[in-house]
Amino acid sequence: MMQKFINPLTSEWKTLIDRPTASYDDLEDLVLEVFEQVQKRGDEAVFEYTKQFDKIQLQTLQVSPEEILIGVNAVPKELKKAIQIAKSNIEAFHKAQKTKTVKVEIQSGVNCWQEKHPIEKVGLYIPGGSATLFSTILMLAIPAQIVGCEEIVLCSPPNIQGKLSNEVLYTAHLCGLTKIFKVGGIQAIAGMTFGTESIPSVYKIFGPGNQFVTVAKQLATRYNVAIDLPAGPSELLVVADETADADFVASDLLSQAEHGPDSQVILVTTKESFLEKVIKAIKQQLQDLPRKKIAEKALENSKMIVLENDEIAVTFINSYGPEHYIICVENEKYYVDQIRNAGSVFIGNYTPESAGDYASGTNHTLPTNGYSKQYSGVNLDSFTKAITFQKISKKGIQNLGKSIELMAAAEGLQGHKNAVSIRLKKINNEA
Repeated sequence: MMQKFINPLTSEWKTLIDRPTASYDDLEDLVLEVFEQVQKRGDEAVFEYTKQFDKIQLQTLQVSPEEILIGVNAVPKELKKAIQIAKSNIEAFHKAQKTKTVKVEIQSGVNCWQEKHPIEKVGLYIPGGSATLFSTILMLAIPAQIVGCEEIVLCSPPNIQGKLSNEVLYTAHLCGLTKIFKVGGIQAIAGMTFGTESIPSVYKIFGPGNQFVTVAKQLATRYNVAIDLPAGPSELLVVADETADADFVASDLLSQAEHGPDSQVILVTTKESFLEKVIKAIKQQLQDLPRKKIAEKALENSKMIVLENDEIAVTFINSYGPEHYIICVENEKYYVDQIRNAGSVFIGNYTPESAGDYASGTNHTLPTNGYSKQYSGVNLDSFTKAITFQKISKKGIQNLGKSIELMAAAEGLQGHKNAVSIRLKKINNEA
């Protein structure tokens, strides 16, 4: 069960905000070894590591069109409809994030503008293991398609039969994906980093994963491959008071705890009496949870924290920087207005975190481990690059030139100054 902390001192907060994850150093040697082997031996190494880590000997890495069709046909109609509704909502929200070209005449004859262009080649990592998160395909493929990425590569770990789930294949097909690979873990990230005989290399890798995937993505950045954000084991912080429904709060905490044993859930409250209601509800709901053992393990790493007042609670929450943040308090506006660090926020008794995971429209690929202090969750701009342009007329360089010359000279960069001075001299000679 979750550990309880009553009005902890601020000096204890550093320990309270620690996540139950291994450090980069603990995992780096293994990740480096896999990267080196995949870089050297390509598909051969990917096959070997898939056998070692996933306990399956594959014959091919890419999913065939026939396999896709079988998977698509096997998904029940009702589930297909649910996925289609989620797709529609996610498309609507992400299309609304499109921005116009920014164009400004800075001063007479000096025009600057910014255009957003799609990243040409992107890789999508879809977690598998104990739960295949086919919903992540919607979260990543939809914005990639909206902005017009030319090549979209999907990697996901195979099940014990050496296949991807029917739901993954249907969702990928619905999103128009064809380059689908039965590869997971470190070897998938390495494959998309270097490229192999089967797996294309990409410019940017997206998607959440376990600790090994997170470290692998960070290592990929050493090889000129960008990543979306550090997205490791899932986490949730709920702030609630006596106006919240304890059953709802318990269900939200368990919904994240069941992700994996290294997940973490936090309950923050200013009302100590509310804890017992939540504890009772958690115990009741756990009995019927199919992933009970996983959730129980996660709860051991999780905490219930009572803080003296709203101001202290908000300060702690911003220090924690949760991936998912649920607000169920009477003083709702205060907590919403004071948010500084969070991946995605869910407000009120009837806004479960599951809504954002699946179908409300927001993206569920979010920064974990406190990275919401520096990173945004995945959004439309994650799949684009902003390119700036400028065009200066003869009159414009005359207006701006003197400022450039003076600044270049002050920095001791005579070549920079000359690039302007030579132009101005020719203009003056023509006059």
